[in-house]
Amino acid sequence: MARAVWDPATGDGLATTFDAVARAVATDKGIMADPFAEPLVRAAGIPYFIQVIGDQRYAADDGEHPITTGLLHMQAVFGRFLDEFLAAAGNSGLRQVVILGSGLDTRAYRLWWPRGTTVYEIDRPEVLDFKAEVLAGLQVQPAVNRREIGADLRQEWLAALQRAGFDETRPTAWVAEQLLVGYLPADAQNRLLRDITEASAAGSRFAADHMAIWTPARQQAREAFVESWRRKGLDVDLGSLTHPGEYGHVPAYLGAHGWEAVDRNVVELFADVGLSELWRGGPDDLAVTPGYVTAVRVEAPGMVPGDER
Repeated sequence: MARAVWDPATGDGLATTFDAVARAVATDKGIMADPFAEPLVRAAGIPYFIQVIGDQRYAADDGEHPITTGLLHMQAVFGRFLDEFLAAAGNSGLRQVVILGSGLDTRAYRLWWPRGTTVYEIDRPEVLDFKAEVLAGLQVQPAVNRREIGADLRQEWLAALQRAGFDETRPTAWVAEQLLVGYLPADAQNRLLRDITEASAAGSRFAADHMAIWTPARQQAREAFVESWRRKGLDVDLGSLTHPGEYGHVPAYLGAHGWEAVDRNVVELFADVGLSELWRGGPDDLAVTPGYVTAVRVEAPGMVPGDER
């Protein structure tokens, strides 16, 4: 059976492509270095996103669309934070990395990796196929032992990861970028966190952005942003991007299940990477932005009461 063709211009494909837009803009502005982000966006072929890159390239302020600019900055700064998180994990001796919902992420191609590192990228096969085709056209090769896992994170992905060589006895660096902010149904997110915990040896590390409860203020901000995309002619509806409902607090779950977790707000995130000047929001904006958690596994894996399958 032929694989499905990924459409970067509809549904969650838009969000995935927008992440690459953020990295392309950040590269232009010297926030991070991802030379492959812009070619991926251009290959996706969404005129508005290509225009955003051009408009932002020379913008010294928030430009014509401050909401878009603010979101680009948040995603770019978190991207840089994750680059540094992975560098620190490698320097500490971790040689196994799992990028959950990898999308158009190119860290396996653009970062320096210690010898012996394996990076597992998990996403739907059609997303991985699109990225691989574009990067092959650029004649670039991974800078690390990279293994693709074509799997839906809403289903049984861990067995596929294990078949690809993942070793639960070795500490792992896990990255969940733009995933735990409503892109999975609440029950699927709970299963994901449980599976990560059970597959993580002591010393494993985890980093993610997260959103717990969709408050009225957050819902209104989300609807305003989606409407701004519609006005630009993008084929998007709110239900195709995120799932409504109340989610468990990710740092609290980790802290209760053998991890030492540290949570940051967006102001602290920007400060951590030395880019405080890029945050132009106020107190009201803090109420609608994600949290950013890092955690270290301090207990050996095992079944936790209340987590029975």
